[in-house]
Amino acid sequence: MAKKVKKAAKKAAKKPAKKAAKKVVKKAAKKKSARKPNAAFMVALTPNAALGAVIGSKPVPRTEIIKKLWAYIKKNGLQDSKNRRMINADEKLKVVFAGKNQVSMFDLAKLIGKNAK
Repeated sequence: MAKKVKKAAKKAAKKPAKKAAKKVVKKAAKKKSARKPNAAFMVALTPNAALGAVIGSKPVPRTEIIKKLWAYIKKNGLQDSKNRRMINADEKLKVVFAGKNQVSMFDLAKLIGKNAK
């Protein structure tokens, strides 16, 4: 009798493992669609003279403007050392930041909207 109980226990243990393996295969079989960028972000914007002095005057998408602006900030060490969310302005950025000495990183999108058309 003990052998029958052991065999039944082994069979019961094997069945859920097989079902779990099948579920994993089904999930892996699904294909993810390629992620498409939002068209509004990819429209080329022409920076004005103030922003053009920092990132260049060629029309570029909003996402590239942000990348170039952050590259300029990192290259010149303009991120505040104590409060990393704040960006200190140098001579070029002060014009872009509407005369402010310091702005929050969350205000960059708003400032780009004012300086690029």
